[in-house]
Amino acid sequence: MKLNLNDFLWTREPQSCKIDTDKVEIVTRPHTDLWQRTYYHFQNDNAPVLQISTEEKYFSFIVKTEFESTHRFDQCGIVMYLDSENWLKASIEYENENFQYLGSVVTNNGYSDWATTAIEASVKSMWYRLSRREDDYCVECSRDGVNYSQMRVCHMWRGGGTIRFGIYACSPEDSSFKATFTNMKMIECQWLAHNGQAPDEVQ
Repeated sequence: MKLNLNDFLWTREPQSCKIDTDKVEIVTRPHTDLWQRTYYHFQNDNAPVLQISTEEKYFSFIVKTEFESTHRFDQCGIVMYLDSENWLKASIEYENENFQYLGSVVTNNGYSDWATTAIEASVKSMWYRLSRREDDYCVECSRDGVNYSQMRVCHMWRGGGTIRFGIYACSPEDSSFKATFTNMKMIECQWLAHNGQAPDEVQ
C-alpha cells in the first residue's frame, strides 16, 4: 500500500522541507540529534521526525533514502518515535571521506544503544525496511530495494499499541544537508513468524 504523505505529521520540523505526492526532501538544521544518556551521558531530542500512526500489529514499512551528507554525524533514515525516551532509528551516519556508519539505535525507557558496521563513504543511497510483529521489530537495509539484510531484531517496551513510524534526518554538529525519501509504502509483514526452536518451558 502506497502511503499518503498528507497523513504524515511532524514531531519537529526541519530547517526546510518539500513534500510532493511521492517524495520528501528534508534540509537539516545544525545541532539536531536523537540520543539518550548511554555512554555519552547527554540527552538530545530535537531531530525532525515525520511520521504516520497505525494500530496494525503486523506490517513492513519500506523507504528509499538518498543523501548529500559530507559532515561528521550527518544522518537520515527510518524512525519509530513514540516519545523522547522510547524510539528506534536506522540510518547511515557520515564519519569522514573514507568511511561512514550503517547502524541502528534502540532506546527503551530513556537509554539508547548503538549497533554499527563501517561502510564506504561513497554510498549515498540506502533502502530500509522496518517490520513489526506486535511489540517486536526487525530493521533491514538494502542497496537495491530487492535484497534486504538484517540489521537488528529488538523489543520495544512501549511498542505494543498504537505506534508512529516514518523518517528523520539530522545534523548533530554545525552542518546541514539535504536528504530525499521516496518509494514509501506499507506492505504485508515480510518478517515471518519464527517456526524453529520451541520456547523454553517455564520452571
